[in-house]
Amino acid sequence: MAHRRAGKTVAAINDLIRAALNCKSKFPLFAYIAPYRAQAKSVAWSYLKQFSQPVTQSVNEQELTVTLVTGAVIRLFGADNADAIRGLGFDGVVADEFGDWKPSVFPLVVRPALSDKQGWFVAMGTPKGRNSFYDVFARAQKSSEWFCMSLPADKSNLLPPTELEAARAQLTEDQFAQEYLCSFDAAIVGAYYGVEMRTAMDQGRITNVSYDPAVPVHTSWDLGYRDDTAIWFYQVVKGEVHVLDYHASSGSTVRDLAGVVLSKPYKYGKHNLPHDARAKTLASGGKSVIEQMAEFLGISNLSIVPDLSVQDGIQAVRMMLPRCWFDADKCADGLEALRQYQREYDEDKKAYRERPVHNWCSHPADAFRMLAVAWRDEPVAQRPLESKTLIVGPQNEVTLNDMWAAHESQPRRSRI
Repeated sequence: MAHRRAGKTVAAINDLIRAALNCKSKFPLFAYIAPYRAQAKSVAWSYLKQFSQPVTQSVNEQELTVTLVTGAVIRLFGADNADAIRGLGFDGVVADEFGDWKPSVFPLVVRPALSDKQGWFVAMGTPKGRNSFYDVFARAQKSSEWFCMSLPADKSNLLPPTELEAARAQLTEDQFAQEYLCSFDAAIVGAYYGVEMRTAMDQGRITNVSYDPAVPVHTSWDLGYRDDTAIWFYQVVKGEVHVLDYHASSGSTVRDLAGVVLSKPYKYGKHNLPHDARAKTLASGGKSVIEQMAEFLGISNLSIVPDLSVQDGIQAVRMMLPRCWFDADKCADGLEALRQYQREYDEDKKAYRERPVHNWCSHPADAFRMLAVAWRDEPVAQRPLESKTLIVGPQNEVTLNDMWAAHESQPRRSRI
């Protein structure tokens, strides 16, 4: 990892070109992957064309691909479209700003794509809290199979001391520590739940959470029509919210999602859906999502969450988080999304906007807002009303309230 403007991308692109020229594979293929394809194009595409120009055979602007004179191919991708990477075999991959990737992309897509060629992998970036980039860095420090380097600005000598002093004066302590000193412990700038998630970790509330069969499991959803649908699974136990599980998938049908829910060994209570689940679409034959789900999950088990503003929902999450216990393994992707969920920055006004950044964290965070708005303590069973005999005279201890309660408990008679 290295500080901002240390030249990470330039170095990585030149490493890819050198490795591609020297590769002995039958069909050499190398990749540079940024969090988003548009980001890969704006950050690395001009560098790749510039530095490979003396050894370039052809360039495909649409596919962001350079073919070298040796036949080796270097291609740019975005981790936001993991399906474009599936099925390919790589001799080498550079993962830029790895901490901004959706956590499941490396283990489920990129790592398997390196296996048959025994390709190499480079994860690089600037720290943004203890996320998946931190996990890779910590693992690399303990393994002899990895090369691990940390390059903070006060050690690299790449930036003039006067520039560092100016940056230190103009940024907050956390901002400077994150961007220039490569600190994983600095708070993620603009994070909504940074303090609450760090407290949950410090208090041991991100751990192994067991399913209690005596208590119903509820779900909360955010429906993604073109991108991810996110689902949280939770129980409410004596005022505590036990978050057992998390699921996210892209492009799934209602049948697929219902199948995921029903495949888990839980006894369900309510499935809490966002307000747009009522919307009817022509593609579904004029049926709403809630009508489609009713076929699989039962209409009595479905609930529409009140349509609060995003800010009210975020405040509800903040109030609820101190009650939450998370299963660290089953909720790993969702937890990372909550840590990285942050405000959008207005470059013109030099201030944070009220609305959040829309990225891969949005759907998990929105589904968790549904949870915060919908959750309730499990009701405590009330003692049945005592039946008292009506006594006339001084021994009578029956009040009018007792008489009214007894009247209300009797079956109603229809008029003849």
